[in-house]
Amino acid sequence: MKKSKREWYRYFVCLLLGLFVISATLHAQEAIEKRSVTLDFKSAPLKDVLESIRKQTGMNFVYNVEQVASIEPVTIQAKQETVGKVLSRIFTGTGFRYEIKGKIVTLHKEEVRKMVQMLSLAKRKVQGTVYDTHNEPLPGVNIQVNGTRVGTTTEMDGRYTLILPDIERVELTFSFIGMEPSVVRYAGQTQLNVTLKEDSKMINEVVVTGLFNYRAESFTGSAVTYSKDDLQSVGNQNIIKSLQNLEPSFLVADNYLNGSNPNAFNDITIRGNASFTGLQSEYDGNPNEPLFVVDGFETTRQQVFDLDMNRVASVTVLKDAAAKAIYGAKAANGVVVVETVEPEKGRLRLTYTGDLNIEAPDLSSYDLCNAAEKLQVELNSGRYTATSPSYAQALREQYNNLLKNVSEGIDTYWLSKPLRTGFGQKHSVYMEGGDDRMRYSGSLGYNNIAGVMKGSNRNTLSGNIKLSYRYKNLLFRNSLSITSNKAEDSPYGSFSDYVGMNPYYSPYDANGNLQKLLGYYLYPATGSTPVYYYNPLYNASIGTNNFSKYTEYTENFYIEWRALESLRFTARVGYTYQTNTREDFYPGDHTKFATWTGDKYFKRGSYAISDGSSENLSADITANYSNHFGKHMLLANAAWSMNSSTSEKHGMTAWGFLNNHVDHISFAKQYADNGKPSGNEATTRSLGLTGALNYSYDDRYLADFTLRLNGSSVFGSDNRWGTFWSVGLGWNLHKEKFMKEVEFVNLFKLRASYGLTGSQNFNPYQAKATYKFYEDVVYDNIVGSYLMGMANDKLKWQQTAEMNMGFDLQLFKDLNIRFDAYRNKTKDALLSMTLPTSTGFSSYQENLGNVENKGYDATLSWRFFRNKHGYISANASVGHNVNKITKINDALKAFNEGQDGTATTSPVIRYEEGQSMTAIWAVRSQGIDPVNGQEIFLKKDGTTTYDWSAGDYVVAGDSNPKYHGNFGFSGEYKGIGLSCSFRYLLGGDYYNQTLVNRVENVNIANNVDRRVLHDTWQNIGDVATFKRITSRPNETHPTTRFIEKNNELQFASLSCYYDFKNQPWLKQAFMERLRVSFYMNDLFRISTVKTERGLDYPYARNFSFSLSATF
Repeated sequence: MKKSKREWYRYFVCLLLGLFVISATLHAQEAIEKRSVTLDFKSAPLKDVLESIRKQTGMNFVYNVEQVASIEPVTIQAKQETVGKVLSRIFTGTGFRYEIKGKIVTLHKEEVRKMVQMLSLAKRKVQGTVYDTHNEPLPGVNIQVNGTRVGTTTEMDGRYTLILPDIERVELTFSFIGMEPSVVRYAGQTQLNVTLKEDSKMINEVVVTGLFNYRAESFTGSAVTYSKDDLQSVGNQNIIKSLQNLEPSFLVADNYLNGSNPNAFNDITIRGNASFTGLQSEYDGNPNEPLFVVDGFETTRQQVFDLDMNRVASVTVLKDAAAKAIYGAKAANGVVVVETVEPEKGRLRLTYTGDLNIEAPDLSSYDLCNAAEKLQVELNSGRYTATSPSYAQALREQYNNLLKNVSEGIDTYWLSKPLRTGFGQKHSVYMEGGDDRMRYSGSLGYNNIAGVMKGSNRNTLSGNIKLSYRYKNLLFRNSLSITSNKAEDSPYGSFSDYVGMNPYYSPYDANGNLQKLLGYYLYPATGSTPVYYYNPLYNASIGTNNFSKYTEYTENFYIEWRALESLRFTARVGYTYQTNTREDFYPGDHTKFATWTGDKYFKRGSYAISDGSSENLSADITANYSNHFGKHMLLANAAWSMNSSTSEKHGMTAWGFLNNHVDHISFAKQYADNGKPSGNEATTRSLGLTGALNYSYDDRYLADFTLRLNGSSVFGSDNRWGTFWSVGLGWNLHKEKFMKEVEFVNLFKLRASYGLTGSQNFNPYQAKATYKFYEDVVYDNIVGSYLMGMANDKLKWQQTAEMNMGFDLQLFKDLNIRFDAYRNKTKDALLSMTLPTSTGFSSYQENLGNVENKGYDATLSWRFFRNKHGYISANASVGHNVNKITKINDALKAFNEGQDGTATTSPVIRYEEGQSMTAIWAVRSQGIDPVNGQEIFLKKDGTTTYDWSAGDYVVAGDSNPKYHGNFGFSGEYKGIGLSCSFRYLLGGDYYNQTLVNRVENVNIANNVDRRVLHDTWQNIGDVATFKRITSRPNETHPTTRFIEKNNELQFASLSCYYDFKNQPWLKQAFMERLRVSFYMNDLFRISTVKTERGLDYPYARNFSFSLSATF
């Protein structure tokens, strides 16, 4: 295709810029040596003079402080003189000489007589190279011979040469800012290469974003990094659980249905909801879920959940536009970046970590009636009362039979029947080693989570191999991972089946055999339908089987070319392939088919099966340029990226399995009524062009600029490309001259950012005209097709404008405070637009809806005690978020009208401008009328009525807490460590559905909450909270009577450990490290709301014993 003049002009400009950068870099060395400086000092300390030269030229000076202290104060005046000339004037006659290599100036003392004496005693010389864990050479590393004044520093290529003194025992200490010091004993070798590890306490010096890395000192974005030690200090279950206990902006919603089900995932949000949460069918998954990135490649929440925590090096949460705009259209909900451990060189090291995990059921939220109480509730409700004598006699006989059970001591605690104390195990083996050129690592992990419901398990087997090879200025890295998972649901069914079971029934007959039918209730009137009570335990004994499994292969390849000292190119390719299966088998004898009689009798039993596969291909090419120009520091990044994802799924449901032991779908009698095989597929493709600049002046004034162009097949043909950007400004206030005398302030950075990000968790074909073939209509042996969905060529990206202001503060080197305030405005939210029925469609996708989130999050950590034996520290965090709908379209107004017309006993989801998306809509209540037991409602006009009306809906509360966060402490003394963490929620509202379903609207046929026995209206004059309980359930519509203030405190985690690092026998046992730990998670919960939690699957407390050893 012929290129336009504008395109040719762009290419020409890019070419000129590229040539300019290359030319400037090639002449950098010469330019450094010829740089000029202006000085005016009189009797000034040498360090002040050198500092002035450093600020003007960007050159760093390496010298022995004690030796240089002997130089007399310097008096010098120079105006635009070269660095070389100025240094000659300074050091002439001082007994020192200087040496310039690159940007490093090394000062040496010229004491000839002493040097000759030292050389005469020296019999050994050692040389080598110092690297970081990524096999990159480290310049400026300090090397000191312990017990002497002999030392040196590494050159720009990381190399060093050192003459060793003639002493009996030689130990070298290698130290560098941001790295853990390394002490190496000299054993006569002439070549000694050393690798320095990152200091976990200094990990925040670099901000890892998954695409580019930034210097934390000059970065203006809001990003928080947690190390492996941080994560494991608050739990060892999974990354998501630990992150919830650390980061206030990272919220994992409580799921009162799924509880602690190991195979269920709760919704995750960062800084609130940007999309309309009640319309899940419009989205592909949770529309507010953050983006997850592992080792630079996008991944799923499921993979992060199943990732072996022992492989994790750090987790970074990107929160504002300046930090996450590099991800453009996928960044609005926040980004979680996971970096795994890279192999370190040296001899082969083997690390084993084993955990024994215990899951104990937590039923503290349930308070159900016992057998006698339940029977009394039924009697009070009038279930055994009738006006007809014959009816009354029949009902009395049913009551007497149940009373006989109670008197015989039958009082079944059904809640315990499907539960167990789950014992799980986790094992991880990691090996690593290599040399300067080749490094390798391999890991194998097995994680068995045994849930508290019998038969519920999650088993994950994973393996990873990493290879790293360096050849001159090329670095090759490869990572291959395989994960296999099987998730088994409990054959005992839903926990709610047991919550509703009446305690006066026994699951076993007199011979100890499981009963299928426990009993029944029949009102003795013509045409009455009996209520049967089936034993849910029976279903687990006949071969019920429910499970899902997946296998995933991930191959990531990296190549890095360091073209110049300041210019680096990186290419990455990632490929992921996953297969998945879901099967649900219910034998014909299952209680769900107990009432299938007549023609349906032979259709009993069902088998649903689905299988699918997905593959994802990602690639990017990045260029990174960094350099100093006097007081100016510039970091420039550019990237091209592409992504292609495809998936397909097939499934069917079959009926007719009369034999409980025939559990293969091929034995089915037929498809489900009106059923047939189903399937779907999806393909999405995207391209991205990214540019990012990080600039600092004198390490004081900071700026970040990011521009991202995204193209995606998801949106309309007129709006395939979206532009996303961010600007960030910062000020290192602590580096100003007027702050130097304030010695207790070690860090004070002010930050502000503004930018535009996007979201695209949507259906891949939402903008396209989609056709489907007719399935039952054939004409002349030709199958026709019809239009399923209307196209919208103008459909565009949902965009969020984000503003963030914050600061980072460190006082007394031990007190760290971080604060961020934000306001995010989402516009063009994707919704369904209503259409006239004459079009043949009810709706189509359109951008009409705006949402605003604003709030703040803050963290504080204080290490208030520290000595050589240990430390004690405390931490606390708080988050605050409020959201407001600023604009809705006609489709949402129609949605609200439809919701108002729905008869429901729980609050409906409604969206109105000016209100929160988490608002609780209900009709105001004046309580229960003592005269007649009816509820009195307050209408919008202020009058009262006994009639409930959706027209009187008001915003009665908001389920979003006003404040949330964590607090805790940690400490260590001589290898013994202790850490605890608490989570809290304050100021939110909760609609207590337990009071509705299990007290007032209770179905008396099932077991009930004990509160039914108290505070219910019985007689005229009773002042009560709840309506009268009758044999038929009440129907109470949403009312303010059931809204309660929800303040909650959870003891999230407690951990303790003992590290044998100081034990002398450790090396004798050929071990580098040995550590034993004990964890407790979700110990207790205190809440102002008493409600049943874990309705389909109960909550659990977790205990874990861990052993870690390195050989």
